[in-house]
Amino acid sequence: MKSDIEIAHGCRLEPIENIAKMVRIPLEELEHYGKHIAKVPNTLIDEEQARKSNLILVTAITPTKAGIGKPTVSIGLALGLSRLGKRNIVALREPSLGPCFGLKGGAAGGGYAQVLPMERINLHFTGDFHAITSAHNMIAALLDNYIYQHRDEGFAMKEVLWKRVLDVNDRNLRYIVTGLGVKTNGVMMESGFDITPASEIMAILCLAKDGDDLRRRIENILLGTTIDGKPFRVKDMGVAGAICALLKDALHPNLVQTTENTPAIVHGGPFANIAHGCNSVVATKLAMTYADYVVTEAGFGADLGAEKFFNIKCRKAGLQPRLTVIVATTRGLKMHGGVALEQIGLPEAEGLRRGFANLDRHVHNIQSFGQSVVVCFNRYDTDTDEEIAMCRAHCEALGVGFAVNSAYSEGGRGAEELARLVVDTIENRPSGPLAFTYADDDDIEVKAEKVARDIYGAAGVTFSASARRTLERIRHLGAEKFPVCIAKTQYSFSADAHAYGVPTGFKIHIREVVPNFGAEMVVLVAGDIMRMPGLPRHPQAEHIDVVNGEIVGLS
Repeated sequence: MKSDIEIAHGCRLEPIENIAKMVRIPLEELEHYGKHIAKVPNTLIDEEQARKSNLILVTAITPTKAGIGKPTVSIGLALGLSRLGKRNIVALREPSLGPCFGLKGGAAGGGYAQVLPMERINLHFTGDFHAITSAHNMIAALLDNYIYQHRDEGFAMKEVLWKRVLDVNDRNLRYIVTGLGVKTNGVMMESGFDITPASEIMAILCLAKDGDDLRRRIENILLGTTIDGKPFRVKDMGVAGAICALLKDALHPNLVQTTENTPAIVHGGPFANIAHGCNSVVATKLAMTYADYVVTEAGFGADLGAEKFFNIKCRKAGLQPRLTVIVATTRGLKMHGGVALEQIGLPEAEGLRRGFANLDRHVHNIQSFGQSVVVCFNRYDTDTDEEIAMCRAHCEALGVGFAVNSAYSEGGRGAEELARLVVDTIENRPSGPLAFTYADDDDIEVKAEKVARDIYGAAGVTFSASARRTLERIRHLGAEKFPVCIAKTQYSFSADAHAYGVPTGFKIHIREVVPNFGAEMVVLVAGDIMRMPGLPRHPQAEHIDVVNGEIVGLS
């Protein structure tokens, strides 16, 4: 089979005006970024119309390092719905350069279920990631300058919480010292870099409902504590307007198309293992304004992306999904069934059967939110009919719908079974009102405990001494009302990346607390998860090139 980028280059792209016409987006509102990409203003959102749309979440079992294929399934489902005559839009996150040049390659779907133009979406796209990176680092520079310019007046920071970001996997930048050298180089202090998808500016952009809300949130960003114990925020420097200017265009969602020329909105890109893992609220609501069915996804397994989608995004934006699709693969199930990683592509019935426990836990968790669930089997060319039959029988025994997805190799035709199941389930057994894992009034420790016990299956939560000190400092500032965003490994329900299946008896250790007063959530960093990833021994960058004027090697 051809590579993803070869398939993408072989597709005939429609002018973006034709894509907008399909869902009646006013053409005069498009801001063009070439022939095949346009920004659509968030002011077109119609809340009343959006509430009539059928929102579908695509999530997954705990993934392998190669992933489970949620973007491919999400795009495939949209293609399948289009083949059934349903007006739909798929709403996805923007890819980060970190994974694109690191471990996984591109993140715009795969095979014959992609969003296009894939190389532009995977690389610089419309500049949203660059705007977020610039805005975040502008705040860092302005804060350093404020400290430098006011130091002779007795101003000093007891603690600086604001680090820097870069959309590149660079482990050498995790911990740094700035201001070295002569006095005019600034005030020497410790700092570090997170990857751009972990930036609070990214979270703010994805949770803000409009420009005014964006400004309010940026003003409220907590930068640290002054020497006299007072909180210091962006609004104290008087620069929120400048930061909004950098983000003015980035706030508007991006309209593109799929391999079968159906509409797609791609906007925002927080990771789910170190951030909240969902595309922007404005993108989702814009899609819901113009489509009867909206397919969206949340990063990594359902214990991360889906939990945060419900407890953070839906809670704050008032979204009520009609259905959740859980994606599973034989390779993922076998990994959780104890099969050696180098053997998961081979037939192994007993390992597959043992791996069902991981799927079952995710199904139970999603149902605990009041969601109707169907399971999508994302087919690989190495899967056997016997393995598929085992998965189907298991899901039937669970009482959840099951469909095979072959969109990677067949496009929309390979997702029709899934599309029919989704439509039938929404029409006959739609989800009830969302039931959240914790209440707004629960304190931070209780919220963490409920997520750990009820979603991860943990025995409890512990906090480091420094994490508890941070909690005490931010408690009186109103942090208790915020949802929690737990940053942990994506490869296990626990904080141990090698504890596959459904581990029990473990505790989640919170080593660091990162208050996000602009995003209005508290990030709890668990185990050894890093908010700045590193590159593997052989990064995907070794395969990316420009040949005869075309980019190759993205997959």
